[in-house]
Amino acid sequence: MARYTGPKNRIARRFGVNIFGRARNPLLHKANPAGMHGAKRKKKSDYGVQLEEQQKLRASYGMVSRKITVRYYKEAERSKTPTPLAFIRFLECRLDTVVYRLKLAPTIFAAQQMVSHGHILVDGKKVDIRSFQVKPGMIVSIKPKSQNVPIVKQSLEQPRSVPGYLSQEPEKFAGRMEVLPELDQVPFVLPVNVPLICEFLAHTS
Repeated sequence: MARYTGPKNRIARRFGVNIFGRARNPLLHKANPAGMHGAKRKKKSDYGVQLEEQQKLRASYGMVSRKITVRYYKEAERSKTPTPLAFIRFLECRLDTVVYRLKLAPTIFAAQQMVSHGHILVDGKKVDIRSFQVKPGMIVSIKPKSQNVPIVKQSLEQPRSVPGYLSQEPEKFAGRMEVLPELDQVPFVLPVNVPLICEFLAHTS
């Protein structure tokens, strides 16, 4: 699966939030969004608002591709769960997302890399597929040989809180998904209108 290698700082400045949790805050000394330089923004069309919401969502999950976003939406639409909730659950239960939420990696991009490089175990077995869906009861942990990686220890000391649908055992470099997340439990870095995104995908996918 392709990994996003584009301009992360530009995206963070565009939304006015250090969305990727980088140690060097890309917003410092940047009073205006990228490319604006103090100019006033024009009012967006309905399409523009929906498109931006989708872009915020994709950025929140490490610039997950449009193709994957559409696939999750279509699977959510077919489920018996309300579409917005099912859609977010597909994203939130990705292994790379869970690794990040459990503070086993400092950023979502670091979490993607740790999974791809084989540092992550699920129920004691190595899983190197970032999109692997973690289910309630599964234990996600750092491989013993990888527990001394500096960024792992630094990440566990971050002040970020672990959402309520997960439980953490930092001394074991592990955590567990207790239940499937609800929409109001998901710790988005910036506000995201999930129903609006689903409406957008329904008309453009």
